[in-house]
Amino acid sequence: MKRFAALIDRLIYTRSRNTKLALIVDYLRHTPDPDRGWAIAALTESLDFPAVKAGTVRMLLATRVDEELFRLSRHFVGDTAETAALLWPDAPGKKEDLTVSAAVDALSAASRSDAPAVVASLLDRLDADGRYALLKLALGGMRVGVSARLAKQAFAQAFDVPVDDVEELWHAIPPPYAPLFAWGEGRAERPDLADVAFFRPFMLAHPLEEESVDLADYAAEWKWDGIRVQIVRGGGETRIYSRGGEEISGAFPELVSAFDQDAVIDGELLVRGEVQGGEAASFNALQQRLGRKTVSKKMLADYPAFVRVYDLLAVDGNDLRGLPWTERRRQLEAFVPRLADSHFDLSQVIDAADFGDLAERRAGARDAAIEGVMLKRRDAPYVAGRRAGLWYKWKRDPLTADCVMMYAQRGNGRRASFYSDYTFGCWSDAGELLPVGKAYSGFTDEELKWLDKFVRDNTLNRFGPVREVEKSLVLEVAFDSIHASKRHKSGLAMRFPRISRIRRDKPAEEADRIATLQAMVT
Repeated sequence: MKRFAALIDRLIYTRSRNTKLALIVDYLRHTPDPDRGWAIAALTESLDFPAVKAGTVRMLLATRVDEELFRLSRHFVGDTAETAALLWPDAPGKKEDLTVSAAVDALSAASRSDAPAVVASLLDRLDADGRYALLKLALGGMRVGVSARLAKQAFAQAFDVPVDDVEELWHAIPPPYAPLFAWGEGRAERPDLADVAFFRPFMLAHPLEEESVDLADYAAEWKWDGIRVQIVRGGGETRIYSRGGEEISGAFPELVSAFDQDAVIDGELLVRGEVQGGEAASFNALQQRLGRKTVSKKMLADYPAFVRVYDLLAVDGNDLRGLPWTERRRQLEAFVPRLADSHFDLSQVIDAADFGDLAERRAGARDAAIEGVMLKRRDAPYVAGRRAGLWYKWKRDPLTADCVMMYAQRGNGRRASFYSDYTFGCWSDAGELLPVGKAYSGFTDEELKWLDKFVRDNTLNRFGPVREVEKSLVLEVAFDSIHASKRHKSGLAMRFPRISRIRRDKPAEEADRIATLQAMVT
């Protein structure tokens, strides 16, 4: 645990991607199995211990330290794991090291009834750094700037193997990845995935910087506003993967049942809308289905999911990824009729005369489920990651609104000491300020410091970690779309809100009205 704790500590205090990469490479090379596998799974949020939650730690800490001390400390530190690690009393006697593997075994075996005793016994064996590493392992939320992609690149670099191979194997082998390490170190052959419904890395697009693409070389499709998914059938089972390789099959059982072909497709997961005659509804409707391990019959009926298919990666045992887009498209058009049209349809190519015609269509596209245009080079193979010149995404211009900051909350990680999460609102016809969204991005580090000072200097009330502020600061908020929502008092929900400008020049009473935003609803 000491080595893992040291790794976390060093990752937290460096912003350099290359330095983080080097730290993980060194850890993977010099840490034995299975500790390194469990550690990398923890860093990439791939572990879950159902019996151990933040509430377990808070309840446990209440038996060791004063409750008010914990509350005040948690408010100052901004992180439950760090607060608990610092406040937990040192047990008498010599501290012994604890392997990551032993901690995982103990946490995995814990039930809800004995979890507090298990966690307490582990904490008593460690110093403050070890306790922090243990609690982050148990609770998740590492926030050390390590994405799954970075971890895979570190593995590839550590053992000098192709990162595309690592991508495919990573999601087919569960933690602690023993067969993956054996292959990486040359102790075993590459694991055989012939009978596994394994994940293929997605092909991604670069933002289009200049309007200079020749449609003779590129095909255009709408960029639908759902979530990108891959559906794979192999070894007699069907799995659905998100863009990050997370399996989400449990949330969409109707799609698993309907996909009965030996194939791999890439497409956009959407929900059918009532108003649009069965066409795609807004992302707000899809959100009702996301993040669920199981879904009720009512949820299936109220928010019926379907996939708009973009690409065909494999079919009937043949890998098509090396073929040009034109040939994959030809085979895709022949393949889609083999699928149930109740759950799958084909993403159509936009028939635009030239780039100017395409630009006009894009500018007028405010359909609830369209967020822009995709441009795909006709002769491009399907390759993992972003490759220059192959695919472009041309998102429609964002909408903006002038809103008033209402509340602020501390961030996490390196932002734990700053008020960096802002709730903002617009005026109702009755003159009431109603919340319309929350954002924590879009501003520079210097602007963050200014906003943090504004919050501290203009606090009206405190509600735990949240501060209510004087309603005097206008923020220009950019967002991709806005939808009707029954969950919010304003009746509205923004899609991807971010702070685009701090309007110190504008009085709060001149901020936008709810009616203005309602007119933007798609």
